[in-house]
Amino acid sequence: MHYVELVAMLVVVQYLFFIVLVGRARVRTGLKAPAVSGNETFERIYRVQMNTLELMVMLLPALFVAARYWQATWVAGLGGVYLLGRFIYWRAYVKAPSGRALGFGLSMLPVLALLLMALAGAVRGDGVDGLGKAAPEESAALDAGQRR
Repeated sequence: MHYVELVAMLVVVQYLFFIVLVGRARVRTGLKAPAVSGNETFERIYRVQMNTLELMVMLLPALFVAARYWQATWVAGLGGVYLLGRFIYWRAYVKAPSGRALGFGLSMLPVLALLLMALAGAVRGDGVDGLGKAAPEESAALDAGQRR
């Protein structure tokens, strides 16, 4: 199974779910586009969507670059923590924005870890001293555009 790609697509599906919630909130509150303020419930749901988009811009490239240098299960696992964190963030932020810290941490820390893993791999160019380093033939296949 292609865990990294699966997690990446689940991130996109989760974002689409948040988009649907924003649309439903517009209907329920009567807030007409393009307005994004005027109803606190709508604003909270909208902020979850926008905060998720802001993190996705960092997460997805870091996820794929880290996967070139580290074991896919580790990278996908961090992506899974991100997904869980976003759901916790959503529930907490809509209920009371002051309670969003756990969800934020479970979202931001995997992004930062993946970013550092991606940077370390890119700087070294050949994996990180046996800590999940891809086999030479697998690296060659990836460079040739083939999939695992």
